[in-house]
Amino acid sequence: MAFDLQGHRGARGLAPENTLAGFKVALETGVTTLETDLAITRDGQVVISHDPYLNPDLTRGLDGQWLTGPGPTIRTLTLDQLKSYDIGRVNPASKYAQQFPEQKPVDGQRFPTLPEFFALAGPDVRFNIEIKTDPNKPDLTVDPARFAVLAVDAIRKGKAAERSTLQSFDWRGLMEAKKLAPEIAAGCLTIESNNFDTVQRASGRPSPWLGGLDLAAHGGSVPRLAKAAGCATWSPFWRNVDAGNVKEAQALGLKVVPWTVNVPAEMDRLIDLGVDGLITDYPDRALPILAAKGLKAR
Repeated sequence: MAFDLQGHRGARGLAPENTLAGFKVALETGVTTLETDLAITRDGQVVISHDPYLNPDLTRGLDGQWLTGPGPTIRTLTLDQLKSYDIGRVNPASKYAQQFPEQKPVDGQRFPTLPEFFALAGPDVRFNIEIKTDPNKPDLTVDPARFAVLAVDAIRKGKAAERSTLQSFDWRGLMEAKKLAPEIAAGCLTIESNNFDTVQRASGRPSPWLGGLDLAAHGGSVPRLAKAAGCATWSPFWRNVDAGNVKEAQALGLKVVPWTVNVPAEMDRLIDLGVDGLITDYPDRALPILAAKGLKAR
């Protein structure tokens, strides 16, 4: 089976993130899977955006000027209103721009809808589509159950169910989606770090991110927890991956696809641990490593 090389938000290191232009670059680079994020507009349209609000680092208004601060949430805008904003480059004055010096702007890019995304990709590529909700900030988005209904419906209408994985840090939406559409694979995202921790191992109680599941009841094992949630893939933060949890997850029948891996030495290390794929902003950096190991992304 081919190694699953996933282009994060298209190919964020090379082209504007979560835009049709960016997805085109990712496909031309040679990814197996397009990884992206969803939001829901006020009129119930499923669109692509990592942030639940208009990010001033990425967004220009009708006047061509950068937003001066966080804009309105996408859930408060109609699709027509959302489409008036340009997301074809990163604000060069932002710290965010410094992270991606290789990114080439494509002015005039608009927030894509999920149908537009499917139409661009064609019939062969796979999709890893994230439901973006936060149990600690419920007002930012529609609730996970409603989000799951809309996402599943859009994926089915796009005839993409068999080629799609729905992933999320907030497992409530994944569990709802599995009830609605068992044919759509689920991907359990996790992170354990100082800045962001969805597992909350030290808290002694179930994390609000994990759909009511209790880590302690599964022996403290995140792979066992992901299996209990009904996921086919476990996608941990790349720093949380070691030989033991890769082996454990795969023994449970889970694929292991860490995120977001941009340093070639770390790509090399993780591939040697036997992961099933990688999510990266720079798929071009992974290809020579895969080739040297006799692996193919397609």
